[in-house]
Amino acid sequence: MPLTRRDFAKRTAITGAGVALAGTVDVLATAPGALAADAPATAAAAGASRHHGGLGYGELVPDPKGILALPKGFSYRVITRTGVTKLESGESTPSNHDGTATFEGLRGATLLATNHELAGARADWPHPVPLTEGLVYDSGAAGGVTIVEVAKHGGHVVEWVGVAGTATNCAGGRTPWGTWLTCEETEDKAGKNGFLKDHGYVFEVDPYDRRANRDPKPIKALGRYAHEAVVVDPKRGHLFLTEDASNPNGLFFRWTPPAGFHHGRGKLRALPDSAGVLQAFKCFDSGGKFVDDLSRATKIGTVYGVDWVDVPDRDAKATSVRKQFAAGEVTRARKLEGMWWGDGGVYVVSSYAREESPGASHDGAVWFYDPKRRTLTLKVLLGVNPDPSADGAFDGPDNITVSPYGGLVIAEDGEGVQHLFGALGDGRTYPIARNELNIGTAEEPEYSEFTGVTFSPDGKTLFANIQDPGIMLAVTGPWRRQGHGGAC
Repeated sequence: MPLTRRDFAKRTAITGAGVALAGTVDVLATAPGALAADAPATAAAAGASRHHGGLGYGELVPDPKGILALPKGFSYRVITRTGVTKLESGESTPSNHDGTATFEGLRGATLLATNHELAGARADWPHPVPLTEGLVYDSGAAGGVTIVEVAKHGGHVVEWVGVAGTATNCAGGRTPWGTWLTCEETEDKAGKNGFLKDHGYVFEVDPYDRRANRDPKPIKALGRYAHEAVVVDPKRGHLFLTEDASNPNGLFFRWTPPAGFHHGRGKLRALPDSAGVLQAFKCFDSGGKFVDDLSRATKIGTVYGVDWVDVPDRDAKATSVRKQFAAGEVTRARKLEGMWWGDGGVYVVSSYAREESPGASHDGAVWFYDPKRRTLTLKVLLGVNPDPSADGAFDGPDNITVSPYGGLVIAEDGEGVQHLFGALGDGRTYPIARNELNIGTAEEPEYSEFTGVTFSPDGKTLFANIQDPGIMLAVTGPWRRQGHGGAC
């Protein structure tokens, strides 16, 4: 049922508490006490961190090993590293670590499902995901998922293949029933790059039961497009999915399960390809005016109403899903990235936040979709980073997680120096870690993105990856509560 202007006006009056106070960035950053507890967040105007009364954990200390700078009192361990650590079968840990989720293991161990974002021809990669018998979807593809088991005190690490023969496994999402949904960020069909099958799907991986992962089958009901991330609404059963794409910009999707369907381990892969309803979102402002792109929002606290429009051909047999809609039918956003379920809704990252222009800055924003009220609220808006090569500024948000200590933890995939940073609901941000690996040269520096940011089930360890050269890190230290109330 469409959301009427009257419904939207009523809901905005409820959800917009504090929105009227959301003035400029400087007001938010310097007068957090003036905002309601659930008021929206923003970074400082230049994307820089602002420190207020014990926020964060202090300055980052350079790492003599040249890997990860952390605040004083924190430390890290390398859990896996491409070309150094090995799978239990003897092959190297695959490269290009990306989206990751944690699960409770036996005897206090932590299990991690980790994507390996390997695109194109398998022969192009020195360390692809091994083609483990029974776990291969397409022998021509290099990507996939590995499962890592870290013992309670970190002294023993085992890694094995969860699924192989998939392509460009970017982000994904943890399910409430304890499995991992891995997303292919590609639309390549059979015959391209040596692929034997079509790609651009979501696959379910069980970190506990290896037998459940045999004979991998894509969940075609969720569509074929450049998938980024997925989350599950544990109350309503909807799945929300982001598309990292441009030309045209990508879409935000909702999949509604068929009547009588009940989620559970392996249930999604057993569905018919056309099961349920896949829809793309369509936003409008409080005056009922259609919003064509999320970059039109320039103020923190912007609230849009959301309708959902059916996808004509979810398997994109002839035309990419996002190209099946004419102008005015759906809302778009450039590079919709990570998501996380929290506070009764979905936190969604758009890594470009301003109107399209040549050389557009890789700034970024975080939105919150409330499924009950069907509203989308701009929560975090990073300022344009004036000097990406200098430390102290944040841009290009990508993977995201809700912190057990309050606020969000965001992984950078922007220009220049890369960080993990925290963002709170009163406009403050703070650094957590800095990637000190320079994988280029002095003349042509390159910076590898952070990915897979996620906490252990007990909240004591923050796991994150440096995608290139492929390192999984475990960060521990004196974590403490940051801010109050919900994530943002």
